[in-house]
Amino acid sequence: MGEPLKLTGMVLSAMPVSEYDKRVVILTKERGKLAAFARGARRTASPLLAPCNPFSFGSFVLYEGRNSYTLVQADISNYFLELKEDFAGTCYGIYFMEVADYYTRENLDGGPLLNLLYVSLKALANQKLDNELVRTVFEMKAMILNGEYPFDVIQDPRLQEATRYALAYVANAQVGQLYTFTLKPEILAEFKRVQQKLNQKNIDRPFKSLEILKTLLEV
Repeated sequence: MGEPLKLTGMVLSAMPVSEYDKRVVILTKERGKLAAFARGARRTASPLLAPCNPFSFGSFVLYEGRNSYTLVQADISNYFLELKEDFAGTCYGIYFMEVADYYTRENLDGGPLLNLLYVSLKALANQKLDNELVRTVFEMKAMILNGEYPFDVIQDPRLQEATRYALAYVANAQVGQLYTFTLKPEILAEFKRVQQKLNQKNIDRPFKSLEILKTLLEV
């Protein structure tokens, strides 16, 4: 076993393995998305019990093996408990993490998308912001960071001027400045339609959490 790796990241998903272990997928700043095994993480006395859950953000100490990583320590700075206590917030947050999982790969720079994910989860916890606005901004910026966004749609003359302005703002804003505006209902609706069409065109698989979200929004 080599030297330990200390990585900054967020747990995107976790699943039980054997009787007491877990397999976690972590989006890291330094090495992109990686999967790791956490031995004994399902034991009630394990220091990895809480960190090995989705939404856990902080620093993780891992060892790199021949075919996998082993997680041995975690120092969590944010569990996003405010989202876990809200069903709608949990649904949106899990969807965001599915999107992050879709766009990221191992050994690629995960910093930009990790930053976007963190800021977007914080925005979901802000009661003053519309969750659908946060979702659409997140989807758009994630697509931009992945290099798949067709910027010509921003100047589509068929769109209302306010919609074009919102699209241009999101395209050019730093991640920390993304969630500093609101939209009138009719502008938000058009903004969403633009992004939904791009999602249908560019994303080649469904997200389970999105189906739950659609059901939630219909209630």
